[in-house]
Amino acid sequence: MPSIDIIVPVFNEQTVLPLFQERIQSAMQNCDVEWRVIFIDDGSSDDSLAMMRTIHEADTRFGFLSLSRNFGKEYAVTAGLDHASSDAAVVIDVDLQDPPELIPEMVAQWHAGYDVVYATRKARHGESMAKKATANLFYRTINSMSKIDIPKDTGDFRLMSRRAYQAVNKLRERNRFMKGLFAWVGYKQKQIFFEREPRAAGETKWNYNKLWRFALDGITSFSYLPLRFATWIGMTVAIFAFIYGAFIIAQTLIFGSDVPGYPSLMVVILFLGGIQLTALGIIGEYLGRMFNESKQRPLYLVDEFQPPNG
Repeated sequence: MPSIDIIVPVFNEQTVLPLFQERIQSAMQNCDVEWRVIFIDDGSSDDSLAMMRTIHEADTRFGFLSLSRNFGKEYAVTAGLDHASSDAAVVIDVDLQDPPELIPEMVAQWHAGYDVVYATRKARHGESMAKKATANLFYRTINSMSKIDIPKDTGDFRLMSRRAYQAVNKLRERNRFMKGLFAWVGYKQKQIFFEREPRAAGETKWNYNKLWRFALDGITSFSYLPLRFATWIGMTVAIFAFIYGAFIIAQTLIFGSDVPGYPSLMVVILFLGGIQLTALGIIGEYLGRMFNESKQRPLYLVDEFQPPNG
């Protein structure tokens, strides 16, 4: 019988872990695969790790891997995939917004020959209009900038065959945007749809500051168009500045010097200064990421690993 590893990143989710255990057991009881769950504790400060130990003692199909500190969800997912060893791997959030009941359908599509089966949200219940609008803008922006087509309204919830998740494991860049890496490896992919429910318990760990940094990582990891855009803006401003300078010289030679235009001069200086600082900021974002890559630090450190027994 084929086997799957279910990768579940966890950060301060002690209230929802027992609910997740029940839903997974119920969803997988009639699925024609051998399954195991690997919880990835991303440096939780609550009793999440203790709860994982309790769940493992009750059902050894649930294992856990504890990181040495909070590295972030992208790195937690990476750690889980690195420790996967089954015929396929499923990545799913623990908050139950992604329904475990969809996994058997993913398995069926995998049996039909697809290497990657990803779940796309056709509705996002329990989320504000602002978050939905910014998410939609982000996907439109990154797909217009990148040569890789990243599915809209699609999170990390997906099934990957062994060759697909092992291909992802070969990609070791430090600034990780997993949705882009999943799309980059290609292979035969299948899209299925679901309605995303509100969190079963607890609070989201994604505030707008984290989402902004996440968006920057995504754009800079899969597109150099911002650098090219800065070049285009600089050249355009330089051309207009040259034309305006030539006009001022010609006007002075023909009509003589007029009263100095201090306000217009300040506007031009401030405008050019703003453009230059913006371009330097964009370059700085890329240089910072190159600096992180050059240090070649490990993506994460493991504190404890209790493998599941499936």
